[in-house]
Amino acid sequence: MNILFLTMSSNMQNIETKGIYTDLMRKFRDKGHEVYIVYPRERKLRLPTEVMHQQGVHLLGVKTLNVTKTNVLEKGIGQILLESQFKMALKQHFSEVRFDVILYSTPPITFTKVIKYTKKRNPKAMSYLLLKDIFPQNAIDLGLLSKGGVRGLLYRFFRKKEKELYRISDYIGCMSPANVRYVLEHNPEIDPAIVEIAPNSYEIDFCFESLDVASMENVRGKYGLPTDKPVFIYGGNMGKPQGIPFLIECMKAVKDREDCHFVIVGNGTEYPKLETFMREYQPQAVSLFNHLPKDEYDHLANACDVGMIFLDYRFTIPNYPSRLLAYLMEHMPIIAVTDPNCDTGQLAEENGYGFYCLSNSVESFVKVIDKMLTSDIQQMGENGYRFFLDNYTVDHTYKAIMKHIRE
Repeated sequence: MNILFLTMSSNMQNIETKGIYTDLMRKFRDKGHEVYIVYPRERKLRLPTEVMHQQGVHLLGVKTLNVTKTNVLEKGIGQILLESQFKMALKQHFSEVRFDVILYSTPPITFTKVIKYTKKRNPKAMSYLLLKDIFPQNAIDLGLLSKGGVRGLLYRFFRKKEKELYRISDYIGCMSPANVRYVLEHNPEIDPAIVEIAPNSYEIDFCFESLDVASMENVRGKYGLPTDKPVFIYGGNMGKPQGIPFLIECMKAVKDREDCHFVIVGNGTEYPKLETFMREYQPQAVSLFNHLPKDEYDHLANACDVGMIFLDYRFTIPNYPSRLLAYLMEHMPIIAVTDPNCDTGQLAEENGYGFYCLSNSVESFVKVIDKMLTSDIQQMGENGYRFFLDNYTVDHTYKAIMKHIRE
């Protein structure tokens, strides 16, 4: 079949790299399907719209405004324009292709016209939404939008777009059981039969092998980390969704511990707050590193013992952080410090690969750290890896989508 994938991810230019989308697209390719990917080429790259053919996959990079790591105005306008830009690029470059399956992920929620155009060319095409976040409610939760005033106009515009996207989707694949419940409770017009779990997933071949003692000590030594105590790591984006001010309060509480160490790696709009914390408090038990190249980060993470997840307490939507899978693949248990609506921590505790506390209580965070230090970390890590194999490989996502074709 001809598979079309519409995405905001700009990391599609090398189809052989590890990623939740590249892994899934290779699965479709390796199963004998013809894969077409449309993704943004942001203005800052200074590259034109063009088609590339790579390892049996057709890649259409579309010149757009900056839609990541830019000001709110350009990001908003850029996401609105994506719809017409993608549609025009499809007409120009793939006009002769009749697509059988249309896959698309959120963000954004503004692909409706592109999907309609594609389905008009082949009315039998199946449209499948990979629902990764729930916008605009997540922006309401963080105070970026409101339901009243001028920003209320933006909210109502995007909420209408969200409902249009749900309406045109033949199936909606969610990240977790809590995601499924939320979508159905807040959109009662959706047929429950079309909403299911199709989570983030990775290819098994990309799973990490546990390091031996010598290798672990070598990696830790490179970054000045202790080799004689458990190391907790938080890696990834450091923006408003992650609740960085609360993360800092937690680090203040553990800054001088001698029985463990904490590593924070990444970048984002809130990163300067962490730099200020490190400069003012000079914590002995906390290390901070700016964004590392992916290979270096993977090696560092693989030398740590426990992965941490942080989410802002204000969220009313049930996020399911993609960072979780990387920890599980590295045979690491997790500590989920989240809002009460997120089910990441609940699933971790139920399946023996982590602990959970709310992201509004430093005292609870400290207790969870203590609990992890008295637990069998290695066994919990193995439990997590087994849970990954049972739930989060690309086979699971591929089969969730393809079962509807067979029907």
